[in-house]
Parts: sequence; structure tokens; C-alpha cells
Amino acid sequence: MNDFREELDALRQQGLFRSMRVIDGPQAGRVILDAREVLLLCSNNYLGLADHPLLKEAAICAIERYGVSSGASRLVSGTMELHEALEARLAAFKGTESALVFNSGYAANTGIIPALIGKGDVIFSDRLNHASIVDGALLSRAKFIRYPHKDMAALRRLLAETDVAGRRLIITDGVFSMDGDLAPLAELAALKREYGALFMVDDAHGTGVIGPTGRGSAELCGIMDAVDVQMGTLGKGLGSCGAYVAGSRDLIELLVNRARSFIFSTSLPPAVLAASLAAVDLVDSPAGADLRRQLARNTSLFRDSLHAAGFNTMGSETQIVPIFVGEAEPAMEFSRRLLAEGFFVQGIRPPTVPAGSCRLRCTLMATHGQDDLERAVTAISRVGKEMGGT
Repeated sequence: MNDFREELDALRQQGLFRSMRVIDGPQAGRVILDAREVLLLCSNNYLGLADHPLLKEAAICAIERYGVSSGASRLVSGTMELHEALEARLAAFKGTESALVFNSGYAANTGIIPALIGKGDVIFSDRLNHASIVDGALLSRAKFIRYPHKDMAALRRLLAETDVAGRRLIITDGVFSMDGDLAPLAELAALKREYGALFMVDDAHGTGVIGPTGRGSAELCGIMDAVDVQMGTLGKGLGSCGAYVAGSRDLIELLVNRARSFIFSTSLPPAVLAASLAAVDLVDSPAGADLRRQLARNTSLFRDSLHAAGFNTMGSETQIVPIFVGEAEPAMEFSRRLLAEGFFVQGIRPPTVPAGSCRLRCTLMATHGQDDLERAVTAISRVGKEMGGT
């Protein structure tokens, strides 16, 4: 029997072997890692809500009232009043008729796309879309066309040249998770209208964070009404766990009947639902607006300081700020040296990003202190120079 040792050794030799680091305590701006305090610069807890008192109180109260499990899938006996309350709140937040929650962003995309698209249909997907979109597209068995990143001229040509017997689906990340740039949503919405396509936006990294009121990248671009399928997650800017899709009532009813990752999964537990409800209310409040403003200030300070130090942040426009390195082993060595200095920043390698585009992926939080971020930039600059990068 193959013990997989050769495959693991090959990963190590290529600089692609991964292992997990254990954090002691909550996801906060500073965490305990390997028995010492470090600055956490690789969490998607952008607004710092993962240990917010309001979310913790909501979760505790839900456990006391409802217990710790939903007990079954939603169509068996696992739909609880908290599911309906959260979905109604998400629909109101996104300005749609209805919404549906999933157990994760991966489960959402691999459930939504095959439920809506199949043989005879065509999917047009940005080349840098998240892996869950790629996997959902492959599961659909539709024709899958990937257009060059944010290249609207190329997408227009592909739409015009491709014969489609069934549906067209244009799908994009709203915020690209490894580069931190924004999709050209207004142009995509125009192409959707011109070619009669369905339009889906995965706003996992925009929900709660992007837009004047935190409703995401489509709000920022003023095209919320043009998006047929608004997907997002509850475990990043909202600090909880799970995912959602918002859209028309007919869309949601179809997904309830066809999305296999929804139909065949035990549903989200009460504590998660209650925490998510509290998070949406918080984001949609003056306190949420204050957190977004602080996050924007932290992001500008960090990115501008990196630019001044000569680093390439790969076109980042959001709280995700990559630092281009190139090859896998230097990226991981950069990460190791920063951790030794007290800064936890992950190196990103294939298959997450293409070969030759390895990077440090820095993520900012509203709860980071300015002094900490300035010290981080100083350390990044020093280590980068020692490694011959800048």
C-alpha cells in the first residue's frame, strides 16, 4: 500500500509542503503562537468581530436557548427559527427578495453553480477567481471559459464568439483574495445586460467591509441591482462562520431544491446563526461604520509605507495587501524570518497562486494599532533588504 511518503517528500523538495500553526486564544490583532505574542497579519477577521462581545453574547444566549446543534439538514428537521431570521436579515441587508445560508463559502459555490448551470450552458470566469468557483464550475459540467484577469475586451470577444444553447453565467470575485484588487463590476454588469447572461459575484472578502454601508463591492460600484446571485461569507468581515447567497425568491427556492451542498449537509448550529445575526446588525450601524473607517486608515498606512519602502503590492485596493516575492522558497523564508521577529504573515505558493507569483499575503484588521503596523513595515523592510529584495 502506498504510504504517500514520496509525494510528501516531493512537496518538501519543491518548497510546497504545508503545515498548520496553532493559535492559543481568540483571533485578535495580537495572538499567542508558539508560547509568545505575535502580531497577526494573516487573518480574514477584518473588522475584529471574531471575539467581539456582542457576537459572543449572542452565541452564548443561543446555546442556552437552542442547544449546540441543528440536528439535521434543513430539509429534514434542521431548519430552526434562527435560520429564517438570519436569512431575512441578510436579504434586507443585500436588498434582495430572499437569501439562503450555507455551511461555508466553498459549500456555497460548489452548490450554487451546479444548481443553476449544467450541460449546454457556458460559464465565463475570471482567471483569478477562487478555487471554490473553479470547482463549482467543473462540477456543473458546463463549458468553462476562463478569461484573463479583469480583461473586459477579452471577455467581450469570448461572449461574442461562443455559441450557447442554454444559459450564460458571468462569475467573478468581488475582491480577489490573493491580490486584494477589485473586479470591474460596472463593466461586467454592462456585459451581462448586453449578452443576456446571469451575473454572480462572490463577495467573500467584501461583505461587511467594502462599500459605504459595508454591503460589499457591488454597493461600492453602484450595481447591486444588476447582480443576479450575490454570494458572500459570514466568517471573514462578519467574524462568524458560514456563507450566504442573496437574490430573487425564485433563485433561492431553486437552490433549496437543487444545491446538493445545502440539501445533504447538517445545517449551521444556533450559536453561529445568532452570532452572524449580531454581526450583520453591528456592521449595519454607526459602530460598524467606525470599524470600516479604522480599517481603511490602517490599510492606507500599511500599503503606503510598503510602497515607500519599494515593495510591489500587486495592485491591491483593499485590506488584502500582498507583497510580491516570486518563487516559493524565498517567500516561505521571508515568512519564517518575520515570524521570528514577532509578525505572523503567511507565504502563499502554488497551487493557491501561479508559479512565479509567490507572495506574502498581509491582511489588515480594524483592531490593529498604528504603532504595531509601523513596526511591521520596519521589520518587513529590514528582512526584505537582508534577503536582497529591496
